[in-house]
Amino acid sequence: MLSGSVDAVALPQPDPARAEAAILELAGVSKTFPGVRALSEVDLRLYPGQVTALVGENGAGKSTMVKILTGIYQPDGGSIRMDGKAVSFPTAHHASQAGITAIHQETVLFDELSVAENIFIGHAPKTRRGLIDVGRMQREAREILAEIGAEIDAGVRLRDLGIANKHLVAIARALSIDSRIVIMDEPTAALSHKEIQELYALVEQLKGQGKAILFISHKFDEIFRIADRYTVFRDGALVGDGQIADVTQDELVRMMVGRSVDQIFPRRDHRPGEAVLEVVGYSHPTEFEDVGFTLRRGEILGFYGLVGAGRSEFMQALFGITHPSKGSVRIDGEDAVIRSPAEAVRAGIVYVPEDRGRQGAVIGLPIFQNVTLPSLARTSRHGFIRLAEEFALARDYTERLDLRAASLDQDVGNLSGGNQQKVVIAKWLATQPRVIILDEPTKGIDIGSKAAVHEFMAELAGQGLAVVMVSSEIPEILGMSDRVIVMREGRIVAEFDRDELTPERLVRHAAGISEAAA
Repeated sequence: MLSGSVDAVALPQPDPARAEAAILELAGVSKTFPGVRALSEVDLRLYPGQVTALVGENGAGKSTMVKILTGIYQPDGGSIRMDGKAVSFPTAHHASQAGITAIHQETVLFDELSVAENIFIGHAPKTRRGLIDVGRMQREAREILAEIGAEIDAGVRLRDLGIANKHLVAIARALSIDSRIVIMDEPTAALSHKEIQELYALVEQLKGQGKAILFISHKFDEIFRIADRYTVFRDGALVGDGQIADVTQDELVRMMVGRSVDQIFPRRDHRPGEAVLEVVGYSHPTEFEDVGFTLRRGEILGFYGLVGAGRSEFMQALFGITHPSKGSVRIDGEDAVIRSPAEAVRAGIVYVPEDRGRQGAVIGLPIFQNVTLPSLARTSRHGFIRLAEEFALARDYTERLDLRAASLDQDVGNLSGGNQQKVVIAKWLATQPRVIILDEPTKGIDIGSKAAVHEFMAELAGQGLAVVMVSSEIPEILGMSDRVIVMREGRIVAEFDRDELTPERLVRHAAGISEAAA
């Protein structure tokens, strides 16, 4: 109470979230790389029992922040405090010991080890003699997998699992450490609808245990579904934070991109031309059966389906990565035999994979060499590569995709996930293909970069390139496709023209629900 001799003033009301002390608090943190200021005096607070969504475009500094929190990078300035005490994480081991664990968008696991070995690598239970207690490890791995609803054999080798199950193993691995802070970086990118719902339940469980969760996602429905707070980075700077209940999606977008994004999908008024690609009766013993379609010049043909529908497996066979048991392909009316990716590229078909980290970009090489790798014949003379022509070719396609990088000499492994995807797209476009297959082209990409990729896709189709787009995002399928093919359990179950498309029809056919049941 103020004394009578002092005029009463309106005091600011305390933020309910700040009434409880933050577990982790970063203040004025900066990080600079050669030619790039990745973080500029940013703040971040994580609270027990709350989910904080870290939002921003690719290149905004989110990945750099995660690497600082997990001891991979050291900040150039600022402070980090846990429970009010100054701390530092000189190594990833120190961060883990402090109770910080991360579930990354691109799973960092070991294919030749078992599921249990992957879950407990680095902290496996030991016997009295100091040896790994295999029985206990298997038992505890099964318990963790059961806890998150993952029906996975703890003894199977990781290489025998699909992408979605590998992601669940990564989640189980993070939970095997008694963490106080859990970082989730695009955790639902490879999960089915059912698995996503199970992850939401797991997040609620972690909140109930008092853990602080940093949640990174480009999917606004996820952010508004599970986040309590938000923090927005743009160009390495903090531009906003607060309670998620006090902000709208439009306001978050404006903070992220510095502008209003009113139209995500470009207008496309052209008519597709003659047939470019004809596929008849493509089948594989275990992955897909009797897949066939016709793709026309200047057309974007969408492929929709749930996880396990066989879309990516079919596309990999069409590109020559795997071999079908039967089926035929015609390109511009002529028969084509595709037994390898090299033959596919020569025939005019290129494939931008979903798993860009393992199948797309070559980590360790600079951007310009990644872009020109399949096109060395265009940049070479008499067996010698011409560096100036390599740079010119790479610059042309990366500029058209609005790539954000310090220079074309930068290691592609140091780019954000969205910018890595742009490099992979640029690499294949530089081969001047007739058909480009884009497998989840905007997976893990922020809203601004998505708009750039969509604009470029529309531009390519307008120039006569035939585009196959595999996507699990219904707005993207509806907004970009001239036609849509729906797959389920390895077979085509429906095909729709643009004016026939509705979200309900897509989902019903993908899930095997009769429209008559509506």
